[in-house]
Amino acid sequence: MNKKLYLVLLSLLCCITGYSQELNAQVQVSAPKVPNINKNNIELIRSTVRNFLNNNKWTSENYRPQEKIDCNIVITINSWDGGSGYTADAQIQTSRPIFGTSYNSTLLNLNDKDFDFSYNEGQPIDFSNQNYLTNLSSLLSYYAYTIIGLDKDSFSQLGGTPYYLKAQNILNIAQSSGNSGWKAYDGLRNRYWLNENLLNKNLQDLRVFIYNYHANILDRMQEDPSKGAKLMLNYLPDLQQMDKQKLGSIFPNVYFATKAEETTNILLMGNSQDKIQAYTLLSEIDPADINKYDVLKKNQ
Repeated sequence: MNKKLYLVLLSLLCCITGYSQELNAQVQVSAPKVPNINKNNIELIRSTVRNFLNNNKWTSENYRPQEKIDCNIVITINSWDGGSGYTADAQIQTSRPIFGTSYNSTLLNLNDKDFDFSYNEGQPIDFSNQNYLTNLSSLLSYYAYTIIGLDKDSFSQLGGTPYYLKAQNILNIAQSSGNSGWKAYDGLRNRYWLNENLLNKNLQDLRVFIYNYHANILDRMQEDPSKGAKLMLNYLPDLQQMDKQKLGSIFPNVYFATKAEETTNILLMGNSQDKIQAYTLLSEIDPADINKYDVLKKNQ
């Protein structure tokens, strides 16, 4: 082969392999309370779920390996019908790296208690954004788009909207399946309400805050850590404008519970006046986690 042609082909191959899918998902599956469950199937479910998340192309963008979104899915099987039916819950966690550090900041840590599915040994998980195939396919696709949306929100203001809309499309199609968690009346802390919250204009200030918090505070903390508390106090008042009834909804509730400790650690770098002001604001914005902010009063 002509040497010049070989180098061109090698360069093209490097470009192709240098860009890849969006997710770097780690998956665990266990059934600690289910006797006589098929252990081989548990491992097959784990590997099949992991491959589905990591090998599908969820966006039209090219992600370099270091840009992949780290996420963890921990599926706990609660019962098995002896065939293909499993009832389960799943812990969904995703994080993003902080610029100039080795630290990863958690974006979402959510427990889905309606993660029920069917799986036959050796069965692949197919994907469709137009038709309902299986509940497992819909569950994983919904969370893939939600994870990407949250990641986008943390890097660009309201950047996650197109992916929340894709998750909404999956949700709408899955509502006819009869499985729990897809409809408004299935509960107040389910997939329907998470997606509704993420697209609700009354909660848009929280999504803007997520961008400012990660891009303008955490990503710049290595420049001057002492500025973090001051910047936080610039952004927190915007959250006071949100509908107070919406603050108890799943998205704000899960987000603040996930970030309360990290937020407190940043605010502890401020002066005494900053800490008192932050505590006052957070006691109004996030009363559910007020005990986590008490340290701000104690460290004057």
